[in-house]
Amino acid sequence: MSETIRQGHSAQRPGEPEQPPISGRTAVVVLAIVLVLAAALAIGLIVPRLRAEKALAQRTDQLALANVTVAKPQLGEPSQEIVLPGNMFAYVDSPIYARTDGYLEKWYFDIGARVRKGQLLATIASPEVDQQLAQAKADLATAVANSKFATQQAHRYTELLANNAVATQDTENFVTQMAATNTQVKSAQANVDRLEQLVGFEQVFAPFDGVVTARDVDIGTLINAGSGSTGGHEMFHMDDEHIMRVYVNVPQVDAPSCTPGTPAQLTLNEYPGRSFAGRVVRTSRAIDPASRTLLVEVDVPNRDGLLVPGAYTEVHFKVKVTKQTLIVPVSTLMFRQEGLRVVTVAKNDKGQDVARLVPITIAQDDGRVVQVVEGLTPNDEVVQNPPDSVVEGEAVRVVSPNEGRLPGAPQGQPPSGSQGPAGGSE
Repeated sequence: MSETIRQGHSAQRPGEPEQPPISGRTAVVVLAIVLVLAAALAIGLIVPRLRAEKALAQRTDQLALANVTVAKPQLGEPSQEIVLPGNMFAYVDSPIYARTDGYLEKWYFDIGARVRKGQLLATIASPEVDQQLAQAKADLATAVANSKFATQQAHRYTELLANNAVATQDTENFVTQMAATNTQVKSAQANVDRLEQLVGFEQVFAPFDGVVTARDVDIGTLINAGSGSTGGHEMFHMDDEHIMRVYVNVPQVDAPSCTPGTPAQLTLNEYPGRSFAGRVVRTSRAIDPASRTLLVEVDVPNRDGLLVPGAYTEVHFKVKVTKQTLIVPVSTLMFRQEGLRVVTVAKNDKGQDVARLVPITIAQDDGRVVQVVEGLTPNDEVVQNPPDSVVEGEAVRVVSPNEGRLPGAPQGQPPSGSQGPAGGSE
């Protein structure tokens, strides 16, 4: 090596400064510096990559979470409106049958006519009954004549018996005959009264003030006495419409609120923008086991005659809320095998947002919002439009309705990865 050095020295050009020889310590330092620079370069390249990979993993985990929007339920009003279908009936509804046989001679009122109590509706010709009445009157006259003769005979024999002019047996016979003939007179009189009533039934009168809603007979129609169950045929049908009865089947959950005196408003499609005031007058006080409803009667004055029997109506009840309710949109409801649920967001032990499936009980559902009576508190964060795949304890990401909205997208469009628009409490 020394030889090599010497050769190097001999090769050095004249006038150039002489370079000192490199020692072993210097070589080690140079090597260490090179290694440090290489390590620094490696760290500078690897560490950012590891950090990027970690950030990517965290971002991936965040994107894997279901994006949900939440809103708190709104407090219900102290009173609520229950809207239920109702069937309308006249206050008095009566079919009118004949009480005597014959044929219709004449009718005086047709359908739609308003009649007063006692007005003549129709006349029935019944010649057989008229003849029976004439015969009964003749029998009555005979019975009266026999009774008078028997009475005179009895009185005569009673006076003669006092003078011992006749036998006691004969006197008793005439006294008994007088009693029997007097009874015959009463029987004949009762028969005459019966037939007179039948003759009176030849005229059919209105039993109350009302409207003739049906006329099922015409001149010459054969009339049979009795109702439909005994072979008779309905002649007229009348309704008293000054007050309308509306029958409503109220669900069991709302039954305690619909008590007599509860106000109600009726709306009909044929009268848009108009309502008719009524009031609950009575209930059946029994829940129908088939439909789990309470039959309620609402009476509505019908002074203008606009309401007609048989009409369909919607009845609006204003009832007081006995228990505080919370209002949520129907889009928050989930129908599971276990029952009705809503999804709320809560913090777990690690401080993460997780989904909780909460069972609820609802009171009223109008198709837009529901009133929850059990299961929620006013501070619960309820998920709007929850995904069907959500499970209990699943981690979620709470976003605002407009978070992640694409540029130019309309307001209310769901963010990327969310399950739908926020329903918002109504």
